[in-house]
Amino acid sequence: MFDLIIVGAGPAGISAAWEAQKLGLDYLVIEKGLIANTIYNYPIGLTVFSTPNELELIEGQLKPIREKPTREELLSYYVRFVLEKGLRINTEEKVEEVERLSDEVFSVKTTRGEYFTRKVLFAIGAMEHPKRLGVPGEDLPKVYHTFRETYPFVRKKVMVVGGGNSAGEAALFLAQEGAETTLAIFREDWENTDPKKGCIKYWVKQPLQEQLERGCLQVFFLKRVVEIRNEEVVLEGEDGVVYAFENDFVFVLIGAEADLTLLKRLGVRMRPSKNPKYGEVPVYDEETFETNIPGVYVAGHFTEEKHIAGAIKVPRRILPKIAESLSLCKSI
Repeated sequence: MFDLIIVGAGPAGISAAWEAQKLGLDYLVIEKGLIANTIYNYPIGLTVFSTPNELELIEGQLKPIREKPTREELLSYYVRFVLEKGLRINTEEKVEEVERLSDEVFSVKTTRGEYFTRKVLFAIGAMEHPKRLGVPGEDLPKVYHTFRETYPFVRKKVMVVGGGNSAGEAALFLAQEGAETTLAIFREDWENTDPKKGCIKYWVKQPLQEQLERGCLQVFFLKRVVEIRNEEVVLEGEDGVVYAFENDFVFVLIGAEADLTLLKRLGVRMRPSKNPKYGEVPVYDEETFETNIPGVYVAGHFTEEKHIAGAIKVPRRILPKIAESLSLCKSI
């Protein structure tokens, strides 16, 4: 019987494990992928535009070569932290079912077996299900819903569809490394400067504009994607005219959503996110991050904490409260 099982080993899950270990809790982290799997799935060579103090688990430990770390530096930092602290994390083990057996007992069934725990903390990522356009041709092999690297696309005609930072970064990297790149975007997304509305951040927007001025990038103001074909993409422009672009590859980068299936099966209530771009989030107490199901907690990017800094800080706040509730239960 564990005190706490943590589902997910991203920054939030690692932070929760570290806090649980310091508090003397009998805990286990179960991760279906790799340690810091979300970071692992970032584009290769990406610079993470957060300062080290927003990303590190212990102040002063993350020391990138430049001002801000790359994907590789951050991934290495989290993996080394787990190894050096001896955190109990089972990787490549998927949680398939969480069932509440009684007020203080949960069954957690995975691809390897079954565990029992008094509390469950979901620290899952928010990128499990990429959003889709729902247009003809979206299932063609040339269409990708995630972006990892540029080099297979050098001298290819590549279209990126999307208006957020992920689409902007992909278009920038592709244009810089020799792909014939078109960014298909709504005009309001291109002109948006409000970070709260998910705009392309200024550190990506400025070099994008430089690539545009150099003729290495084309920006198409979009009304809708009509169809994706083997050798072209058909778009309707903001002027209402339909255009066909010669094309080799398409990246549809219009956001992603968390897999909330396990939480919903447990009876955790959902509500629309404060930012409509992010869809549903669990209903939880703002102080304890406990859901409407007693003993079930949430933390990480799929809550209203949309950045790594928040994902790390929340477990520091809530784990002492979880430990206190466990002590009260054991004393009864």
